[in-house]
Amino acid sequence: MSHGFETLAIHAGQDPEARTGAVIPPIYQTSTYAQDAVGAPRLGYEYSRSGNPTRDALQECLAALEGGPVGLAFASGLAAEDTLLRAVCQPGDHVIIPDDAYGGTYRLFARVAQRWGLEFTPAKVSDVAAVRAAVQPGRTKIVWVETPTNPLLGIADIAALASMAHDAGALLVVDNTFASPYLQQPIAYGADVVVHSTTKYIGGHSDVVGGALVVADAALGEELRYHQNAMGAINGPFDAWLTLRGIKTLGVRMDRHCDNAERLAAYLDGHAKVAQVIYPGLPSHPGHEVAAKQMRRFGGMISFRASGGEDHAVEICNRTKLFVLAESLGGVESLIEHPGRMTHASAAGSPLEVPGDLVRLSVGIETVDDLLADLEQALG
Repeated sequence: MSHGFETLAIHAGQDPEARTGAVIPPIYQTSTYAQDAVGAPRLGYEYSRSGNPTRDALQECLAALEGGPVGLAFASGLAAEDTLLRAVCQPGDHVIIPDDAYGGTYRLFARVAQRWGLEFTPAKVSDVAAVRAAVQPGRTKIVWVETPTNPLLGIADIAALASMAHDAGALLVVDNTFASPYLQQPIAYGADVVVHSTTKYIGGHSDVVGGALVVADAALGEELRYHQNAMGAINGPFDAWLTLRGIKTLGVRMDRHCDNAERLAAYLDGHAKVAQVIYPGLPSHPGHEVAAKQMRRFGGMISFRASGGEDHAVEICNRTKLFVLAESLGGVESLIEHPGRMTHASAAGSPLEVPGDLVRLSVGIETVDDLLADLEQALG
């Protein structure tokens, strides 16, 4: 029997515990497990880096939500990304990344992976022809996209890029953090691997750091599972439990994030002190039609450019009261930040440098009229 998203979020991988009937999966806070005989671990558990029942419950749930056979949980989104790159790529290989990728992802490629021989090319992932032009035949192993991108909210056509990547002999990797699996399921459109920072919408409460990979191919999933164990960047059982708790309300939270973001985007779009609003839900957004095709709704992230330039953008960030000035996103509380000086500072001076007048909002689930009033006073 197939189940809806909200049912899977609450039940997938989370049957009542067999011995006591506990409805919520226990936190198996243990490093090792008694074995019945030499080489005979119970249920396959021998050491918690290799496997832990709480983490397994999370991994099964993530796989169900993204529609893939294998899900893997990590200590952070970047730990998941690093494990994927080292499992799939070798020195001399080439990867295409978004030309406005998350600053941490850019730092991983430019400061870490490039040192061991992995080359990369930034490309505008909303332009299939531009991505195709960046392919290096025989060398490009991954086409890596975010959709929406961070922080300029570009929209990539997942199905078109999957076809193009596969024709080139490459994998399509989709960072689905901004959308969450509730709004978008890239594997259904041909993606090979889905990446998440589960710190964000999946966890949803700004109280846990984590990452995930979900794959379309079971064999690749087992290769990644081997690397997960060999490299060791797993999340602990309490972090896995907190993430599972967040997942249970993902659907209802995302609907409220979207409700609030739509109201705020419409307000900002008509404001004299805002030069441009970037939100996929606005018909003026160049990726609006593609987003409408592959997303359930348009998400809780808004970026806008301040009419008074960088100083004005910084001033707005400093003046909000309800919007907390902080990095990260996807929690129940609203956040505001200046990408150029905060989350994307590592891209300064590179082709991925973001505009100085850009402000990024992570719209929370507070009373929307209170959020509107806070922006109104901050904008002056």
